[in-house]
Amino acid sequence: MSCSERRKELKRRRQRKRKITHFKHRSENASVSEKAHLAAKIRNMTPGADAIIESLKLEER
Repeated sequence: MSCSERRKELKRRRQRKRKITHFKHRSENASVSEKAHLAAKIRNMTPGADAIIESLKLEER
């Protein structure tokens, strides 16, 4: 029997949180091009990407 949709949703949310944390640590010492690459990955991963990118200061305008 497969798991419920709620459990799948929670699993996806936890995985996104782990990845965002990983990207946050990588962005501290990243170059400009690496930060742009991380921002693109975050955009593909989550709908609230703009707020996350802004808080991590991956794209400065």
